[in-house]
Amino acid sequence: MAKHSPVIGRYVTIDVDGCEYKVFYLRNGQGIPLVCQHTAGCHNHQWRDLLEDAEVTENYDVIAYDLARHGKSDPPLNREWWKEEYKLTADHYMKFINAFCDALELRNPIFMGSSFGGNVALQLALHHPDRYRAVIPVEAAHYAPGFYIDWWRHPHANAAQVCASGVWDLMAPQSPDMDRWLTWHYYTQGSETFKGDLYFYSVDHDLRGKLGGIDTSRCPVVMMTGTYDYLTPPEATEETARQIPGGIYIEMEDIGHFPMSENYPLFRNYLKEALRLIDERS
Repeated sequence: MAKHSPVIGRYVTIDVDGCEYKVFYLRNGQGIPLVCQHTAGCHNHQWRDLLEDAEVTENYDVIAYDLARHGKSDPPLNREWWKEEYKLTADHYMKFINAFCDALELRNPIFMGSSFGGNVALQLALHHPDRYRAVIPVEAAHYAPGFYIDWWRHPHANAAQVCASGVWDLMAPQSPDMDRWLTWHYYTQGSETFKGDLYFYSVDHDLRGKLGGIDTSRCPVVMMTGTYDYLTPPEATEETARQIPGGIYIEMEDIGHFPMSENYPLFRNYLKEALRLIDERS
């Protein structure tokens, strides 16, 4: 007998910076909206286990979208995007997320993003604190230079294989083999977009000297990083949280840079604690 998932996928069309985007998203649950951003170069598959978690979706309306140019969300529909190099900026990234939340008429959602999604969560807390109930930056820091590199287009490099190999090293050896290989598989499917994402991650995202401007009384910040993440090591996240007045840091043991897909049962324990802390402060 077929077993159907409760998760529903839909498209919504939004306008950002004068361009039209058809955005694909997955959704399941009820209650407080919990909007989830995938990592750089990937897609909303990473949040599948969270979307199907009956305990979480009993109280949270979980929504995981594909950023434009990722997964099932295409580049802009009304612009000759192939004539320009894709470089994601903080300003455009935030506008995209705000427009998506507006299109779905989400009231005061929690925003959770991982890696470059975690970095934009910090940007949202700083620049749009009244739009979000709270943010959960996962595997994030205020500054992460050095990862926007140009060997993606080198004729001797297989970018898809290189990206996937780098992802493998960022996961904890304790994570289940099946989930590690699935996370690896997600990254074998694309590479050109990954480079443009890293422009935001390592170049345009820079909150040095600005973290004191985040008002956690308006938008609580709960940061989480895995002990096996060497891309954004725990000490970098902890230092970032320490510079945010009222910022909270949770260290996730025995997990790496992709906690929601490489070991969801372990990640959910930390996520439940983060949601509890946000509930106390909301």
